[in-house]
Amino acid sequence: MRRIYISGPMSGLPAMNYPAFHAEAARLRALGYHVENPAENPPQDSWEAYMAVCIPQMSTCDTIALLPGWSESRGALRERQEAVKLGMTITPAAKIIARRVHHEHVPVPCSETDQRPGGRYHVGASGRASG
Repeated sequence: MRRIYISGPMSGLPAMNYPAFHAEAARLRALGYHVENPAENPPQDSWEAYMAVCIPQMSTCDTIALLPGWSESRGALRERQEAVKLGMTITPAAKIIARRVHHEHVPVPCSETDQRPGGRYHVGASGRASG
């Protein structure tokens, strides 16, 4: 399972931007990813103390997902810099979609289609081919 760390702006934003972090964590978890969400960490006394917790947490992941506004955040810029050093995948959070799932090919019953040279035709209720 891929491990994703969410990075984005917090300082100076209403509710420390936690609602955006929690919403993205819920979305990514619903897609089947393991998510490290710094908004779930215990409160710290300073920015430096937050970074001392977040950087090691981030290093357990293979991907960093950037929330909007990350480039204006001192902490997110620091996390991204560390992610580059670690060789992590760096991507906007919104671009992360469902993990690849193997889909089994389900053949269409012969009563619904008619294979003819030159293409595929749908056989309607009348039994006549169209296409």
